[in-house]
Amino acid sequence: MSREQQAFRSKRPRLPLDPTTFRALAVHYVGRYATTQARLKHYLERKLRERGWDDSLPRPDLLEMVSEFARLGYVDDDLFASARVTSLLKRGYGANRLNIALRHAGISAEKAATASCIDTDSAFQAAMTFARRKRLGPFGPPLDEARARNRAVAAFVRAGHSYEIVRKILEIGSADGNFADN
Repeated sequence: MSREQQAFRSKRPRLPLDPTTFRALAVHYVGRYATTQARLKHYLERKLRERGWDDSLPRPDLLEMVSEFARLGYVDDDLFASARVTSLLKRGYGANRLNIALRHAGISAEKAATASCIDTDSAFQAAMTFARRKRLGPFGPPLDEARARNRAVAAFVRAGHSYEIVRKILEIGSADGNFADN
C-alpha cells in the first residue's frame, strides 16, 4: 500500500458502532484470542471509546454480553487459567509468577490461587527449567562471588520461585559441579 493510500485510509471517519457490528467485534475477538471475561469486557469498553455508539440506539449491556459469551462457552476463565499455568510452567516460572500472571489477566483471586497452587515436584521441575534456560545454578558457571549468587537468587525470585527451591538448585550447582555441557 502506498503512502498516499495509507494517509487516505487514516483520514476516513469510522462509523459509530451498532449492535450488529459490536457483536461481530466481540465474536471476532473471542474467536481469535484466548481470553478471560475481564479482558473481553475491557476490549469492548475500549472499542466503545474509540468508535463511539450510534446515539439513536440503546447502549449495549457489556456485562450481559460477557456473561452470555461465558454461558455459550466462548470465554472460559478456568480453561484459560489452566492453559496459562501449563504454559508458564513449561517456560520455568514459579507459583508466585503464575498467580501474578493470572491476576493480571483478570482471573479472580480465588481462582488464581487455586490454579497457581502446584506441587513441590512441579515447582522444582519448573525451577530447573528456568535454571537451564537462564544458565544458572548447575547449568551455568560456578557462583563463587556473593554478588553473582545474589543476582542468580534475584532472577529466580523474579520468576516466582520460593527461596527454598532456589537454595536447593544453587546448592546442586556448587556441590555436584555444573552441568553446563548438557
